[in-house]
Amino acid sequence: MRPNVIVVFTDQQRWDTVGPFTPNLDRMARHGTQATVALTPQPVCAPARAALQTGRYPTTTGVHRNGLVLPPEERTLAHHFGAAGYATGYIGKWHLGGSEPVPADRRGGYRSWLAANALEHTSDAYRTIVYDEANDPVLLPGYRSDALVDAAIRYVADHHEEPFFLFLSFLEPHHQNEVDNYPAPDGYEERHQGRWMPPDLAALGGTAHQHMGGYLGQVKRLDEGLGRLLDALRSMDLLDDTIVAYTSDHGNHFKTRNGEYKRSCHDASLRVPLALRGPGFDGGGAISRPVSTIDLPPTLLEAAGLPVPDAMQGRSFLPLIRDPRAAWPEEVFFQVSESEVGRGIRTSRWKYYAVAEDAHPWDDASSGLYREQALYDLENDPHELVNLAGFPSHAGVAAELRQRLVRRIAEAEGAEPVVEPAVERPAPPQAMPDPEVRLSGAKPVRFGHQRPPGTR
Repeated sequence: MRPNVIVVFTDQQRWDTVGPFTPNLDRMARHGTQATVALTPQPVCAPARAALQTGRYPTTTGVHRNGLVLPPEERTLAHHFGAAGYATGYIGKWHLGGSEPVPADRRGGYRSWLAANALEHTSDAYRTIVYDEANDPVLLPGYRSDALVDAAIRYVADHHEEPFFLFLSFLEPHHQNEVDNYPAPDGYEERHQGRWMPPDLAALGGTAHQHMGGYLGQVKRLDEGLGRLLDALRSMDLLDDTIVAYTSDHGNHFKTRNGEYKRSCHDASLRVPLALRGPGFDGGGAISRPVSTIDLPPTLLEAAGLPVPDAMQGRSFLPLIRDPRAAWPEEVFFQVSESEVGRGIRTSRWKYYAVAEDAHPWDDASSGLYREQALYDLENDPHELVNLAGFPSHAGVAAELRQRLVRRIAEAEGAEPVVEPAVERPAPPQAMPDPEVRLSGAKPVRFGHQRPPGTR
């Protein structure tokens, strides 16, 4: 019997929020399989979502920025699971349809539909409006993430006698656009304000001191919803037959790296939680090699016993669960748009990033010419506070990473660009790390060991 599959998808959730604020996800990660270093292929909403639906890079699908529609010829997870006899359902935020409500031919092949293209504009924390298959508005009662969990539990109950694939897409912990805040359930912001500040945000400032309480309050309520969903599966005797994957589209740097919350090359933007439980994943431990969420679609298909289409550019990471030494790229490739046209790679140790200085960040999907802009030694500078690009002491490391980036761009986009070195800068202080080091090998940190100060 093929397993059911549920993807639980949050919006703008930092990877390091997993742990004391998320006991249900932490438990799921420890007893299932977790990717200790998981990155989005694009730290912008629609491109990341297009990649997660198709297993293809944003420049391949054509959705390289927000406001673009996923082309109808693109095959999504819903198409692949539906063709195998699965019931397919989508609940929550879509952001790939271009209009509100989303026309039937722009829903990515999902048969059951209870969603909004831009949930942040059709709802607020205690007023959730989505649209059904007939494009009639539906008001869901309760706090927004609770309302979507309730809808997901109803979907599971209605389809428990057939294999199903459900994509549950939250808005939280994204900000409420029109007021630029993070509305947590009543009392949750006060409970979490001042409890913890990630080191990068503590060093760089931004708006985190203003917003972290609400942000963590939203994360906490999401985790409680995950617990309710898992309890519902258990009560229907479906838990052992259902794969549950949890991840996010991108992170949040709280206006420290640019004037908003994402669209940068830093782990605060790129790195996301990724954990799975159920058939094929229980007891799998940790994947320590860097992976991308573009790898999740082929992984889910393979885990369900379905063929992985050749058109997918991600690769299943099931071999890494079976054998941590299995062949796997040392780097994850990512693209950046809207703030700039950028391309980068991240290994276990290094972050290397280049920008097309003459490209238009909104209109241009790619470029033939980039210039090195950032180089971070993540082993010695995990919060990316010292940019080594242009330092002669690190020219050798940069040169090798530059070659890797050019190769990955060519593989993903079909054309080999020129990436020019950064403008040379004065040598760094003597306290800087020795550049004569191998290019990978930073030790991963398990979700459950990321304990903020003062917590147990």
